[in-house]
Amino acid sequence: MSTDTLLRELLVRQLDHWLPAALHRSRRATLALAYAGRDTTGAEAALRVVAEFADRLRGRRLTVLVLAPGGAELPVRLGTVEATLPAEVAVHVVPGDPDRLPVALKAAGAAGAPLLTVVDGGHPGPALLAAAASGRPAELLLVTEPGRALRPLLSSAGFPLATEVELVPADAPARLLGYATGSDRALEAVKDALWALDEYAGVRYRDPADPAGRPVDITLAPEPGPLRRELLAELARSGPRTVTELRRFAVTSTVYRAADANRALTSLLAAGAVSREPEHGRLGGDVVINAVPGGTAGPTA
Repeated sequence: MSTDTLLRELLVRQLDHWLPAALHRSRRATLALAYAGRDTTGAEAALRVVAEFADRLRGRRLTVLVLAPGGAELPVRLGTVEATLPAEVAVHVVPGDPDRLPVALKAAGAAGAPLLTVVDGGHPGPALLAAAASGRPAELLLVTEPGRALRPLLSSAGFPLATEVELVPADAPARLLGYATGSDRALEAVKDALWALDEYAGVRYRDPADPAGRPVDITLAPEPGPLRRELLAELARSGPRTVTELRRFAVTSTVYRAADANRALTSLLAAGAVSREPEHGRLGGDVVINAVPGGTAGPTA
């Protein structure tokens, strides 16, 4: 399975979470899908998901924008799926690169209502990111090439929360996936979806925040070695932190989830790499974690 197939699976899962919430919040919403020449079959998969929510679209208006390089093939392919959509859904295919997205979103009146933007390929600039952040609320899935830090870019664009992870296939170049939102619940949902994708896809994850940069397998119970290293690095930077603060760090600054932080902290305590105050009892949110001088994340981390 290629990274394109894995990303389609993630998009489907994300739409299953985003679309009901968007339709409940507002009478109008926009889904924007922009491609820079890569596989565009994700647009067909997205429209099939939209069709499944036809009953919830009554009295609502959903605009679907699809931007991709020119040619008649994509409109024809999408037309087959579009025929199954209710009248409340308007699909607009716009020839061009993702850089045209700001103009397309403005023309669609996307600002001020729920907006999910998916950008696959290219190197999105400030104007595109700002346009993607104009929704209320706004969410962005971004796929690009490794080598750039996405979190600062997404934060500067107006997204309070962001995560990023490298997709590392066995026989192809890695790709960098970023997700940005203003909702803790939405961020956790994407984290859950990431670790629930096909573990036999032949793709592994690499957290850009991991000091060792080692790939890990996709699994519902991810190997905690990278997170142990990242927690130790955070304690070295910031000093003692509560469990609640470290759980929050895992959610907002790594590819891992809050529950993964508990497992990693338990492992670090057992290895003597960190200490806790108080020393005994449940590992509750108010327990303070301290780095032990010379402590490491473990020989198999």
